[in-house]
Amino acid sequence: MSTYDFTTADFNAVYEGGDLLPGAAIKSVPWDIGEAQPAVVEMEREGRFRGEILDVGCGPGDNAVFLAGLGYRVTAVDAASTAVEQARQRARGLDVEFAVADATSLSGYEGRFDTVLDSALYHTLDERGRLRYVAALHRATRPGATLNMLCFADVPGGMPAPLAVAEDDVRAVLSDAGWHVTDLSRSVFAGVAAPMKKFFDKVGAHPELDEKGRTRLPVWKIEADRVAA
Repeated sequence: MSTYDFTTADFNAVYEGGDLLPGAAIKSVPWDIGEAQPAVVEMEREGRFRGEILDVGCGPGDNAVFLAGLGYRVTAVDAASTAVEQARQRARGLDVEFAVADATSLSGYEGRFDTVLDSALYHTLDERGRLRYVAALHRATRPGATLNMLCFADVPGGMPAPLAVAEDDVRAVLSDAGWHVTDLSRSVFAGVAAPMKKFFDKVGAHPELDEKGRTRLPVWKIEADRVAA
């Protein structure tokens, strides 16, 4: 079974048809399903979004487009400039503020947001990056803000380590940065199957497929409230 250093992922490259990870044979964007993640739609139906929203690690922008289309005020950021440009194109006609930004600092966004959406960013960071990231989210939000997160779960049938995150680990990291987890449950993250086939073969993973032929990867669906750090 092959292993990979996910800290070497080149997100701009994969948006341009290059390799996401050296040797992993991922040459197109596996999380670009062309619509909002089903779990994000579920979060919205549960009333988890309010006020000024930050979509952090927005990728090609479908979650931001979904929320803005419902009338929410959305700022969407990503470290990959190519992703942000694609997201701007998809959001034409909608009032979404897009920017290229480092999620582990979020400089210039201090005290601005009431809700954060993280749809599969947290698990892409290494241990140090995760600590910096959740601290940056705390600085970028207002008192009483809510964090909604989807991150790969360390459970059978999921992504390999270190992308898969243990429940106790994510709880501890959030708590130390001033986030109180109010709900943590299992959900699924939908992905495009074709770009991941060779990768899954190499790591010995066999994810389920949904009725649309998309991968169904287990994630933690987390809701956390901002408290004093």
